[in-house]
Amino acid sequence: MVRQLEKRGHEVVVYTTRTRGAERSTRGVRRWPVLRDRTGAVRGYLQYASFDVPLLFRLIFGASFDVVIVEPPPTTGLMVRLATAVRRRPYVYFAADVSSVAAAGIGVARPIVFVLRTLERYVLSAAEYVLTVSSGVSEAVVGLTHHPERVVNVGTGVDTLKFSRKGEDSPHEGRYFVYAGTMSEIQGAGVFIDGFLKVMSDFPDVRLLMYGQGVEREELLDRAAPSAGRIEFPGTVGSELLSRVLRGAVAGLASVRPAKGYDFAFATKAFVSLSCGTPVIYAGVGPLRDIVDEEDLGLSADWDADDVAAAMRRLLTTPLPESERRRLARWVEANYSLTRVGDGVADVVARLDDNAGA
Repeated sequence: MVRQLEKRGHEVVVYTTRTRGAERSTRGVRRWPVLRDRTGAVRGYLQYASFDVPLLFRLIFGASFDVVIVEPPPTTGLMVRLATAVRRRPYVYFAADVSSVAAAGIGVARPIVFVLRTLERYVLSAAEYVLTVSSGVSEAVVGLTHHPERVVNVGTGVDTLKFSRKGEDSPHEGRYFVYAGTMSEIQGAGVFIDGFLKVMSDFPDVRLLMYGQGVEREELLDRAAPSAGRIEFPGTVGSELLSRVLRGAVAGLASVRPAKGYDFAFATKAFVSLSCGTPVIYAGVGPLRDIVDEEDLGLSADWDADDVAAAMRRLLTTPLPESERRRLARWVEANYSLTRVGDGVADVVARLDDNAGA
């Protein structure tokens, strides 16, 4: 998004968090130290507030701006709505998800969901435009705001400059599957551990690598104990290393757990795998399941350990040739490159410029 806006002559400043080992702030990227939970994630009211409250004052008293593009959570959106009202400037909300729907899906108490939904409606309704990543998210946003004319589906995808078939070989030897991403109730990544445990005795050389963090990580560590070390949890790594790891994998793993109120979600980690030329095993529900089947991008499965195990066994016994892996990478480049998403965002900003001129 930043690259495409800058190509069109816009000056962009990113406000984000400071992570352990990350670069310090630069002219274009302003990092702020925040509270994190024990897994290292910014998740929870105090953690959000440690970023949101300072952001309010930074926007009100900072340098002038023409428009703010803000992402979830809606608490950050609230700060942006207040700041832009003071500065008399518009804002655009980039709805990669709908937080109140996700909260209801994972069983958050009804009074809290009600407050969150009210807050989210308040934030989304004042945005000049709401950008969404899929038609399902668009429908959820319209259900909250009742302003379909302000909702623009810009799609989702992967940074194909960082994740591609070209590059250094994997640092890992042998055969392995890779899960890379958040480990929370919505993803239900445990289904891959349970599936792997069912096939590991038939394939003694194969491993499962679980990259990332999340609230279910400790539980998944316990579930992986019977693997005798063949299920590894390397933590969070940079895009360069992850790209190398995925290029050498039998398959990347992605899932959306059913009946969690998030059946419309896109598991973008699947595109990361495919962009590296690696087929995906997709478990669960969501629009990506049909895409995997229709475009022959790997195998889809129910959110079920036996079904996942069958998919793993099939890819282990019938590996993809290099020509097919190159086809997968080209397909992502043509259909789900983040460059296309960035262009969509830039088009919306251009509409704001046109309206201001009018």
